[in-house]
Amino acid sequence: MCEAHLPNPPKPVLRAWPTARVLVVGQAPGRRVHESGIPWNDPSGDLLREWLRIGREDFYDERRIAIIPAGLCYPGTGESGDLPRGAECAPHWHPRLRAFLPRIRLTLLVGSYAQAYYLGARRKKTLAQTVRARDEYLPEFFPLPHPSPRNRLWMKKNAWSSAKCCRSCGAGSKRPRDIS
Repeated sequence: MCEAHLPNPPKPVLRAWPTARVLVVGQAPGRRVHESGIPWNDPSGDLLREWLRIGREDFYDERRIAIIPAGLCYPGTGESGDLPRGAECAPHWHPRLRAFLPRIRLTLLVGSYAQAYYLGARRKKTLAQTVRARDEYLPEFFPLPHPSPRNRLWMKKNAWSSAKCCRSCGAGSKRPRDIS
């Protein structure tokens, strides 16, 4: 569908299984993820797992956690980093993929692209406002900033965002909120 716009042949990077209860929706795979074929297999993924207090083994257990980015393929590099994901990807693929994930109880919306697609008009004016209002979207959605190194300044200015994550969703606590 978008092959003509990609710098490389399409290589969708996702993981999902019908028994998954949590869905992680991010932006689009970066270069490292494109090369490895493993979602969130980069410094952003390390920080995301740290925020969630979850180890690699549990995070990549597709029977429990599905990972489907808003853009399924690496969009290439531009002047200031990775190009934005293709806008046509999520509307085309997410409804089809979600149909195979009937047990999803919580969707983590990591970054503005995921939030724009899933929250639509319910999204606030800024990323900070959307993330701060995360309780409004529960129990279905939980918005997070993207843990990209390019967002370090945003995270420093909004240090409350990562600390509140684990208390609210309980994703990595010893006694997480029941999502089964």
